[in-house]
Amino acid sequence: MDALLIHGGNPLAGEVRISGAKNAALPILTASLLSAEPLKLGNVPHLKDISTMLALLGHMGVRVTLDDKNHVTLSGESIPHKEAPYEMVKTMRAAILVLGPTLARFGEARVSLPGGCAIGSRPVDLHIKGLQAMGADINIEHGYIHARCKRLQGARIVMDMVTVTGTENLMMAAALADGTTVLENAAREPEVVDLARCLIAMGAKIEGAGSDVITIHGVDSLHGAEYAVMADRIETGTFLVAAAMTGGRVRATHAQPDTLEAVISKLREAGAQVSVGEDWIEIDSDGKLKAVDVRTAPHPAFPTDMQAQFMAMNAVSEGAASVTETIFENRFMHVQELRRLGANIEVSGHTALVRGVPRLDGAIVMATDLRASACLVLAGLVAAGETTIERIYHLDRGYERIEEKLTQLGARIKRVH
Repeated sequence: MDALLIHGGNPLAGEVRISGAKNAALPILTASLLSAEPLKLGNVPHLKDISTMLALLGHMGVRVTLDDKNHVTLSGESIPHKEAPYEMVKTMRAAILVLGPTLARFGEARVSLPGGCAIGSRPVDLHIKGLQAMGADINIEHGYIHARCKRLQGARIVMDMVTVTGTENLMMAAALADGTTVLENAAREPEVVDLARCLIAMGAKIEGAGSDVITIHGVDSLHGAEYAVMADRIETGTFLVAAAMTGGRVRATHAQPDTLEAVISKLREAGAQVSVGEDWIEIDSDGKLKAVDVRTAPHPAFPTDMQAQFMAMNAVSEGAASVTETIFENRFMHVQELRRLGANIEVSGHTALVRGVPRLDGAIVMATDLRASACLVLAGLVAAGETTIERIYHLDRGYERIEEKLTQLGARIKRVH
């Protein structure tokens, strides 16, 4: 099993090109199920989760063509298998996103209930309730969601809680429904907006994406389109924190600063200098940072996917700060691994109190989920001596060539088998 070896102490410097966003690419890939015409996508990152989704779509009957320039062409002309089997869903919860578009276009879909997730339960009942409100007949049988309808009908759907994948699934389903659908308490994340823009390019009629009320006027069919996936705001934020912690100067190019306002604000509060352009963000840090309080919440507030990285930064910053997680109930598993490196962190319920220490010491640690993996990489970049991170397959799910990019910035990091 692969591991990462990191020798800490080098400040990062240079430019890093940001990849396409995994969390935007996954729903956009499933949008190919909505049309018989080809969907041509650019800026698709090469990641484990993307490969899994492409394999699932290929299993269902989508013709998938890849080239070496991060372009993917998906042709959903014929979809003989309207089922997402457990073997393909269990490793990636985003597979639930095939439910809405398959049901809307073909009148039937069968999708395995997602398996467990290390960072907590992410129930799909809101997806099901929304589709039922649109007229779908849904049964849960033998661990599968079996949905049927003649044609989905527009409806007003008020979601009990903010759900990104729920909003995306229902938005795709509503695109081919009869009549108008209004999603209230919808997710406002930039990835939802990116999906809406792709659907609009395919002929969908959608208003309000980016707000908490999204209106979709159903159309009879969607056509093919060409679309480029947005930049990954979490990858961007991770590199900015890495530069801040190591006392470096890094410019992230092909980025989207407007999707990272909460993160940039917190980095400035910590004492780093951050400047932004139309498609770049530059950070300059002397490594002497102040601990900052963080509370995660749905966009536009501070993103849960950056919580672990700021925990690592606070661990070596001056003072004490609280990190409060409101999205996932089990997203502090990186705390015990940071403690192995010498971090001073106490957890009480959904809040961790982090007291900065003068330095971390390298040790063997184990990644427990995607963002915890990134957090440990950041800690390893500033730890004295060698840090070994095991179970880095989590990292490959969401960061494209991270060790290669960090090496180009001056880090001493390598993958071992």
